[in-house]
Amino acid sequence: MRTLRNVLAEAPLAWLLFAVPVAAWVHHARPDSPLLVFVLACVAIIPLAGLLGLATEKLAARVGEGIGGFLNATLGNAAELIIALVALKAGMLDVVKASLTGSIIGNLLLVLGAAFLAGGLRHKIQTFATVGVRLQVGMMALAALAILVPSIFAASGVDALASRSVGFSVVVSVLLLAVYVASLVFTLGTHADLFRGHEPAEATEEHGMAWSLSLAIGVMAVVTLLIVWMSEILVATVEQASHALGLSNLFVGVVVVAVVGNAAEHSTAVLFAMRNRMEVSLSIAIGSCTQIALFVVPLLVLLSLVMAPAPMTLAFAGVEVFLVLGATFIASVLIVDGKSTWFTGVQLIAIYLVMAITVFAIPA
Repeated sequence: MRTLRNVLAEAPLAWLLFAVPVAAWVHHARPDSPLLVFVLACVAIIPLAGLLGLATEKLAARVGEGIGGFLNATLGNAAELIIALVALKAGMLDVVKASLTGSIIGNLLLVLGAAFLAGGLRHKIQTFATVGVRLQVGMMALAALAILVPSIFAASGVDALASRSVGFSVVVSVLLLAVYVASLVFTLGTHADLFRGHEPAEATEEHGMAWSLSLAIGVMAVVTLLIVWMSEILVATVEQASHALGLSNLFVGVVVVAVVGNAAEHSTAVLFAMRNRMEVSLSIAIGSCTQIALFVVPLLVLLSLVMAPAPMTLAFAGVEVFLVLGATFIASVLIVDGKSTWFTGVQLIAIYLVMAITVFAIPA
């Protein structure tokens, strides 16, 4: 019991966990209230994603900074991946693609912007190694091109091109996965020293109790199961909730579902930025984007061949392609010099809000 209290004490949003049993009860007792169920499921996933990020941070403290940043990005994406898998199995491919698009622009603009803003308010100018940033931005450009080409084919109206989109998507997905694996070998293996940031003096202060390996893994396992449960409830009510709110599935996927799933990245990236550990903060925020684009998206394309009613392709809607390309370009311009201030964060957040308002304006 004491261990449980200590765990919850380090999670500032743990009090929102009340929404887990409430969402489950309302889902079964009030099936005629899909909007209420959807809201409760969203609220429930936020503290669960935060706990997952916290457990990953504790685990990362035991395995080193390079692998730690990778673990934070990987397990921080668990909520998005679970939601996408549940929606994929239900055949809701538009919601899957919209949530993936939202995760990419949310991490590149909103999460990174929040980290720069919070860190910049504590430290006047923050610096970080540009070699890692250039690598991540280059991989994002590759991923953007990978969805741009089939999207143009699909929009061309030429049946011969559209009919080949599934085969094209499968081949490109395998290529993207190969590039992603090669990037892990490069960043965690052959050139790991280039990505090992220094730890500032203030980072040596105590930041909560240390967790045992078994506790961190146990928390991650339990929280992951709860996220799966809440994701199934969320996906089951997303269309009815969208209609009740008068919102398009595009807006719900790009903004609502993506922001809910990004809770873990928000908390850990911001905390590391406030400690002036920018290499770790960027590896979480930008690394999460590249992982979504080069691992989660192609993985879902391949899994759709066996678990979805219809195969998923890399042909995204035009507005989704524009958002990914725009976010990649803008983020690369603002961070290429290896320095950030609180105003850099304001710019990134403002651009994200402009994109969110644009998606909101698209008719349902």
